[in-house]
Amino acid sequence: MRNSRRGAVDPFIVMDVMEAARQAEADGRHIIHMEVGQPGTAAPKGAQEALAKAMQEDALGYTVALGIPELRAKIAELYGEWYNIDLDPGRVVVTSGSSGAFLLAFTTLFEAGERVAIGAPGYPSYRQILKALSLRPLDVPSAPENRLQPVPDDLRAMDFEGLMVASPANPTGTMLDRGAMKALIDLCHDKNAAFISDEIYHGIEYEAKAVTALELTDDCYVINSFSKYFSMTGWRVGWMVVPEDHVRKVERLAQNMFICAPHASQVAALAAMDCRDELEANMAVYRANRKLMADGLPKAGFDKFAPPDGAFYFYVDVSEHTEDSRAFAREILHEAGVAVTPGLDFDPVRGAGTLRFSYARATEDIAEGLARLEAFMAKRG
Repeated sequence: MRNSRRGAVDPFIVMDVMEAARQAEADGRHIIHMEVGQPGTAAPKGAQEALAKAMQEDALGYTVALGIPELRAKIAELYGEWYNIDLDPGRVVVTSGSSGAFLLAFTTLFEAGERVAIGAPGYPSYRQILKALSLRPLDVPSAPENRLQPVPDDLRAMDFEGLMVASPANPTGTMLDRGAMKALIDLCHDKNAAFISDEIYHGIEYEAKAVTALELTDDCYVINSFSKYFSMTGWRVGWMVVPEDHVRKVERLAQNMFICAPHASQVAALAAMDCRDELEANMAVYRANRKLMADGLPKAGFDKFAPPDGAFYFYVDVSEHTEDSRAFAREILHEAGVAVTPGLDFDPVRGAGTLRFSYARATEDIAEGLARLEAFMAKRG
């Protein structure tokens, strides 16, 4: 049967690594998971209890396309608590995870064939979703001296209709401060380009609070999710904040593409936002794990990285050890029983010399993984 060139996207390599790790576990091996970009914890107990109650009392049918009004209002309140922003709930769109938000944003903002700049290294699905929508992703190689975040000088000579940034970023965990974010927003304004800010890791920060683009402009799209800080990856519920005059267009697309985000997940998400004690307990684990990683990776010979400001990743230059990060990751899985992600997922050009290590799991797993990595590298020489 015929098929479309739009479907010819690259695989999401980390998912292949997860499958290889699963097969190893099925064969009886104990694998330490440093590949997966998700919390090791379940959804907050309050979220689970709220859904169990709703399942007894409600048919959980379709919601309106923009999301349950109570959830939209609660998300708007969050911007007041975290950033001192008075956000109109009418600008909040509840989505089927951040992935659903990307589809809505890219479809709303861009014509087929237009160019969207994305930092490299960066989340691989940006590139593939853009391709599938007949848009042109433009990789912007970011420099180590800029902590692998794009800066205006990287972009000034480029022609593009949109810029996508992430802070804290995947795979690096580095953040844009207020000045850096404003400089990119101003550049987009000068180029009449759309500015999209992926803020899915907000809430998972260490020394400083992440800056939301909404602190600097209303003329942007901000995307977030309940997957990371709220520990609800598989529930597939996120949100997007858009300019007031874009809401109706996004709503029409959401009605036709998704009808609505999963009702059950919206109920759970609303309750999760009140589970702050449990969520902050998760943060204590990430802080402990981050310190273990910062100390343990150099001991294993992985010492070239920018310390992460947020999220739960270390992105390491391993070019002195390999020219093929995919093969190196396979070797580490086979020999050490530790699953890690090749950098090729995040940077098709330079990623052959990088690995991403996630520290989202239990602290004892991270400690064991680091011990295995140190022993593996000592044996490897």
